[in-house]
Amino acid sequence: MTEPEPEPEPVRRRGWSRQAAVIAVTGAVVVLVAAGVLATLGLGGAGSSPSNRRTGPAATARITRQTLVDAVTLPGVLGYGDATPVTSDATGTVTALPAVGAMVGRGGELMRVDDQPVVLLFGTLPMYRALAEGAKGADVKQFEQNLFALGYKDFSVDDAFTAGTTAAVKRWQHSLGLPDTGTVDRGRVVYAAGPVRIASRLVRVGASATGDILTYTVNTRVVAVTTDASKAGWAATGKPVDLSAPGGGSARGQVSAVTPILAPANVGADQAASNPVQITIAFEPQDAFGGVAGAAVGVRYVVQQHTDVLTVPVNALLALAEGGYGVELVRNGQSTIVAVQVGLFADGRVEITGAGLRDGDEVGVPA
Repeated sequence: MTEPEPEPEPVRRRGWSRQAAVIAVTGAVVVLVAAGVLATLGLGGAGSSPSNRRTGPAATARITRQTLVDAVTLPGVLGYGDATPVTSDATGTVTALPAVGAMVGRGGELMRVDDQPVVLLFGTLPMYRALAEGAKGADVKQFEQNLFALGYKDFSVDDAFTAGTTAAVKRWQHSLGLPDTGTVDRGRVVYAAGPVRIASRLVRVGASATGDILTYTVNTRVVAVTTDASKAGWAATGKPVDLSAPGGGSARGQVSAVTPILAPANVGADQAASNPVQITIAFEPQDAFGGVAGAAVGVRYVVQQHTDVLTVPVNALLALAEGGYGVELVRNGQSTIVAVQVGLFADGRVEITGAGLRDGDEVGVPA
């Protein structure tokens, strides 16, 4: 037969001060005098009904075992990330531009110059020279990889521009309505890391084609949070977060970049010293928040999480005379002050540990 668990011992108040002793004695005298007055008036004594005395707290709450999470939510904005300018080396006049919001993939037109296409290809090297038979280098290989991906495959993909490459280029040029010279002009190609979304037009049709013509972003949506660098220590690349929109929709995300925001030259020293950063968060599924860019999205990240711990409402804590905290444990109609150690505070509750405390126990709280 299992022996019953011993009741927790009450915390003893040690070391009364002289002042406390005087107060206690004075209180006793007052009680005795009051008792004498009541007896004289016939309102007390053995024959009277006992008064209703509160033997426990006015209200109680349960100790619960749970996962306690300390989380912070920051305001974010739905969008497509920072825009990158398209710098054209073409000479001539801009004769057509894509619409803002249009998606352009590999081999697609970014603009038309003198009514001929300037084409988007994928890569990290810029188009810094014309390419023709005999050329060698990493930029040749990058161009050939794109040509192969577009379906022109009758040549070897390497770092050498060969006769086979020339033949493939002529077929590609013919499909674009360009003169089939076999030479790729420097202004005919713009490279980006992948498909792009047109963010803005920087010039109008009819302007010179040399210079910054458009801006683009990636074609996947992200959530951006702008905050002070001192408050962004949590935002390591890959950090998981929860996203939610006031109008509905939620998604899991993760930090993809943390980028310092450079202060404009005309900003005062106090503002420049604030060190703002932009935290970019990738998420799936992409349709979680509808199709509106600029919508508000809450970004919730976990600061701390303690699993399977005993918790009580914060207002159940008592400050003990001897230091530290306790709770008023109510069990079997009896109240006992039990010392506790506190841990994580979150959502109006606090983690506690203490001798004999169990999930489901009742503790005193203010009424």
